[in-house]
Amino acid sequence: MSTQKLSGKIALVTGGTSGIGLATAKRFVTEGAHVFITGRRQNELDAAVMEIGGNVTGVQGDVAKLADLDRLYAAIKAQKGRLDVLFANAGSGLLAPLGQITEEHFDKTFNTNVKGLLFTVQKALPLMPEGASIILNASITSIKGNAAFSVYGATKAAVRSFARSWTLDLKDRKIRVNAISPGVVPTPGYNLLGLTDEQVQGFVNSQLPNIPLGRVGTTDEIAKAVVFLASDDSSFVNGIELFVDGGMAQI
Repeated sequence: MSTQKLSGKIALVTGGTSGIGLATAKRFVTEGAHVFITGRRQNELDAAVMEIGGNVTGVQGDVAKLADLDRLYAAIKAQKGRLDVLFANAGSGLLAPLGQITEEHFDKTFNTNVKGLLFTVQKALPLMPEGASIILNASITSIKGNAAFSVYGATKAAVRSFARSWTLDLKDRKIRVNAISPGVVPTPGYNLLGLTDEQVQGFVNSQLPNIPLGRVGTTDEIAKAVVFLASDDSSFVNGIELFVDGGMAQI
């Protein structure tokens, strides 16, 4: 039975068509929220809306394109008039070791993970009431080095930094800003890195010895932590980075 921790809330999950975003959107609906989700590809967006089932609205768009964000918030304003919870989740990354990083690789990663996230939050503010909750999806790469992943790691360090500064920028409005940093959680995003299923499994196997719990995480485990940060259960939690990583970044 659901506790309805988000009863009556209006929420947005960017990048909500798969992985952590989709799992979180499902949890938000289960907890009583009406959820807007975004995705770049209409087919995947439609499929996600069908999978979530009810109390969900899909809006096609790319967070790196400011006009798409304007269209998104116009839709939320027209349909619901406000936004109580924002999970700025959309992000991407590709492997590129130092020496092989191209300008295109840098721009694509920073445009989505940093610029897109920044304007996702900034453009949401007019719709957010006092006491709203903003959750930014960071990563344990914000504090841990990873070979061939320096650009992605740098974007996630920026996201972590945003949470600290925006906590102060929004303090008069009592809007809480927190970052969540997942550990190794296999999602379709791993394949988007250019890895085959076998390579993903190889990566997972190589990481297991570094995870005190001895296993990787699930998208639903991340989603439950996001629900905590979105709900009144975390009413005195502000500006933090919550690691959901089985202990990997803590040892």
